[in-house]
Amino acid sequence: MSSQLFAISFDAHRPELLAHFWAGVLGLQRADEGDDVTLLSGNDAGYRLGFRPSPAQKTAQNRLHFDLTSSSPEEQQETVARALDLGARHADVGQEPDASHVVLADPEGNEFCVIEPGNAFLAGCGFIGALACDGSQAVGYFWSQALGWPLVWDQDQETAIQSPNGGTKITWGGPPLMPDPGKDLHFDLVPDDDQQAEVERLLSLGAKRLDSARGGDGAVLLADPDGNEFRVLTRR
Repeated sequence: MSSQLFAISFDAHRPELLAHFWAGVLGLQRADEGDDVTLLSGNDAGYRLGFRPSPAQKTAQNRLHFDLTSSSPEEQQETVARALDLGARHADVGQEPDASHVVLADPEGNEFCVIEPGNAFLAGCGFIGALACDGSQAVGYFWSQALGWPLVWDQDQETAIQSPNGGTKITWGGPPLMPDPGKDLHFDLVPDDDQQAEVERLLSLGAKRLDSARGGDGAVLLADPDGNEFRVLTRR
């Protein structure tokens, strides 16, 4: 038993508008299913970007954010300019004034980085080079087992995993853990087989069950060992 990463989903006050922003920045196509607003990531890792309606208010820096790659200084500047034109703003998350990467926030305040060219760790990962997460070594191990993605980095309590197909890396920076931001990004999983059996497997790996009624559409709502909410959807 295992799960596929179906989507990396944003909590969104205005899902349509936030999807429009990210589609414009990343050049992605819509792939809605029913009432779900989604974009095809076009990434070798095979996930989508989701935008789920949520009344949650953002109270701190996101625990999860995207790192977008650049092949040249000109491309980095073009990505930043395109994002600003679509409604992004510059954000201060404590980076040095002379930092080579550019930190922005989308129209709902979700931070993301536009990485300078020449980053060897993200080479070949695609435009969405990484989903950078605040989290423990243990949660990196959990997600490696949950998704069947091998560890590609495990050093000094920092971990990273990547799909066997390549594409976006998911990284965790180690302790200390930042506070819950209230409004963030989350994983949506699809089980390979029976949903309940997969839920039990994830619980055995260290997940915790939350109020399933909040999952919606038959989804089961769980939390990983660091307390980050995620959904196990019904089979598609």
